[in-house]
Amino acid sequence: MPKRILSGTVTSDQNEQTITVLVERRFTHPQMKKTVRSSKKYRAHDPLNQFKVGDIVRIEECAPISKSKRWHVVVEASA
Repeated sequence: MPKRILSGTVTSDQNEQTITVLVERRFTHPQMKKTVRSSKKYRAHDPLNQFKVGDIVRIEECAPISKSKRWHVVVEASA
């Protein structure tokens, strides 16, 4: 089964080897037919501490690294 890859913005890089990524998705509401924005934060593994707040990154799901980390950074997405 293929691993999910999401794109989002780094919102926090204060922890060692960990970044927090805000992923936003847009969808049409089934009844109202209006575009709705929904966002979720994921914690991703960044072993080299190379990503800073505001960077746009792509994350891929992986085996659990810690209690809250189930994603790792694939590569920085070009804006």
